[in-house]
Amino acid sequence: MSRFLYTTFFYLMLPLILLRLLWRGLKAPAYRYRIAERFGFFTVPEQKNGLWIHAVSVGESIAAAPIIEHFLANHPSLPVVVTTMTPTGSERVKAMFGDRVFHVYAPYDLPDVVARFLKRVQPSVAVIMETEIWPNMVCETAAKGIPVVLANARLSARSSRGYGHLATLTQSVFSQFAQVVAQSAEDGARFVDLGVSPARLTVSGSIKFDLAIPETLRTEAEDLRVVWLGSRPVWIAASTHAGEDEIMLSAHRELLQRQPRALLLLVPRHPERFNKVAGLISAGGFSFQRRSDYKDGVSAEDAQVVLGDTMGELLLLLGCADIAFVGGSLIEHGGHNTLEPAAWGLPVLSGNSDFNFTEISTLLSAEGGLLKLADAQSLSNTLQALFTDSARAQRQGAAAKQVVENNRGALQRLLAIIEQALQEREAI
Repeated sequence: MSRFLYTTFFYLMLPLILLRLLWRGLKAPAYRYRIAERFGFFTVPEQKNGLWIHAVSVGESIAAAPIIEHFLANHPSLPVVVTTMTPTGSERVKAMFGDRVFHVYAPYDLPDVVARFLKRVQPSVAVIMETEIWPNMVCETAAKGIPVVLANARLSARSSRGYGHLATLTQSVFSQFAQVVAQSAEDGARFVDLGVSPARLTVSGSIKFDLAIPETLRTEAEDLRVVWLGSRPVWIAASTHAGEDEIMLSAHRELLQRQPRALLLLVPRHPERFNKVAGLISAGGFSFQRRSDYKDGVSAEDAQVVLGDTMGELLLLLGCADIAFVGGSLIEHGGHNTLEPAAWGLPVLSGNSDFNFTEISTLLSAEGGLLKLADAQSLSNTLQALFTDSARAQRQGAAAKQVVENNRGALQRLLAIIEQALQEREAI
């Protein structure tokens, strides 16, 4: 497929895309707002010659945070524009940076829409986080002489095969990147196979290893744990998807037979599922509390489950737990970031689907920081074993944290590449 055919197909699909946006807005009203931004219509302050960072949603926004903080601190006069595709990503960006950056929804991947966006923003360099590759976004930006950097890039074997089926389109897009900064040598090799010039490829490791938990957050988590959860055995199921919540609740029911005071912090990945998961918890006969209902000094002593139904608090809630299960892994989704609980020094558990984080999972598993489980029974048994044997839990948590410490440094390599791209643009 050529880019012309891709663009034609996108135009034809646009009515369905808008209908889907409105349909999602029935469950998550934020999708119904600011639609004009997605077509490049918005009012922008003076942003010429700034840095544009695109992060599709919450995870990518968190990964981009240290990059953004670096440029805000070291280049205070440099305008920074951050785009996301989802309302949850938008909320996270605003929560982290407020009006220190200009946030707008990313343009739909149509040439005229992307051109309208670029005319308003006029960036010097564009940084796309991880794997959010839109053909017209990349090609139209590069055609205007704006270097496009693919940062913290990863590409699973499955995704690589998918791109390979569209070889003509893929080659025309991947050849346009000024730099691809890949997480692993395997990722890098796949990018080269799809059209990235080897001279424009750097293997840096994952910047997610450079996660630093602020002391203020550690203190907040410690205080919240003492007041809210007390000394009970607490485990967290983070970023769960449909089909996993039932497994988490089944495992917790089994665990309660042996650990009657155990508490599950259940945190669904998507906010539009909060109420549905609340219904599952209630239908299961569990006593529960919503995080959004918490008031200072109120204990969750009578709750068997706490539903994490707030945005931007996952890292805080991880700091309140003793053991972490990371979702998106008991279904064929490819998993989510296991380094956040590892950075807290927690024993990390997941399912077997981890193709989005293969290298990270391999490193954690090899050092004993991550255990992969297949079902509710094995999850319950492992939780019981870790709660019973605190020394084993501490060893596993320490091993996970050591993997994080041993692999830091990717962020500085990536920042140097972006700095160089900005300097080269300024010299033109």
